[in-house]
Amino acid sequence: MTAAPLSLRFDDALHYACEHHRDQVRKGSGIPYVSHLLSVAALVLEMQGTEDEAIGALLHDVVEDGGGESARIQIRERFGLGVEAIVLANTDTTVEPKPPWHLRKEAYIAGIPGKHPAALRVSLADKLHNARSILLDLRTHGDDLWARFSSGEGASVRWYYRSLVEEFEARREVLGERAEPALDELRRTVDEIDRITAG
Repeated sequence: MTAAPLSLRFDDALHYACEHHRDQVRKGSGIPYVSHLLSVAALVLEMQGTEDEAIGALLHDVVEDGGGESARIQIRERFGLGVEAIVLANTDTTVEPKPPWHLRKEAYIAGIPGKHPAALRVSLADKLHNARSILLDLRTHGDDLWARFSSGEGASVRWYYRSLVEEFEARREVLGERAEPALDELRRTVDEIDRITAG
């Protein structure tokens, strides 16, 4: 199966994402935040996701991370309803100030069974890249890394990722065959995070 080439819409979305996140860095790392967005988009494309899914991957944090309602409207007008739906399905909250961490994560987990497959693949790619980063930082910095998270400790973060794996597994068939390697890697990564932390 040959994927369709990416259009100028993807280029426009990349530029939009870079402009929005230009001054942001990954938690505790100093790494430009756009690295995460590029990684998530790459994972979606490796699953043979559509261009809308890849664009949604680039923009999945825009509304939540300071863009708000005006960004949601811009995304709909520039990239269409499909991309807007993917972004909103992958937004923890549009409320400012944000509700407590645990409440947001419980709501996100509860929403996975109802996610459209396109939004689900973007979610899987997002969580896989985050889990990879957590594992790398855990190996490098040990338990000190948990202080970076709003929850303040590792048990809550591990609960969240274990719950995500279970919900994604329940929708394995909907995710599609091309997404299965990413789901399998997410499970292995979360297992390794748990193993290292327990040890």
